[in-house]
Amino acid sequence: MWFVYILLCQDGSYYTGSTNNIKKRFKDHVEGRGARYTKSHKPEKIIYQKEFSTRSEALKREAEIKRLPKTKKNALVLKNSKA
Repeated sequence: MWFVYILLCQDGSYYTGSTNNIKKRFKDHVEGRGARYTKSHKPEKIIYQKEFSTRSEALKREAEIKRLPKTKKNALVLKNSKA
């Protein structure tokens, strides 16, 4: 299983990524080992996650989300929290 996730950072920004182990990846981000972005924008929590059967599907969705403006990401997160 592969996951696409969005992190809410302490400064209110979002970080979008993909992984096959979401708990480990979040821990890596919190410890400053996850990504260059999350070293300077400390992650607070996972606010969106979606599961995919293949890595290629997850990477495709990750790229789509990264292209969205923040308003659309907000809508995606809100929709996901009500589902």
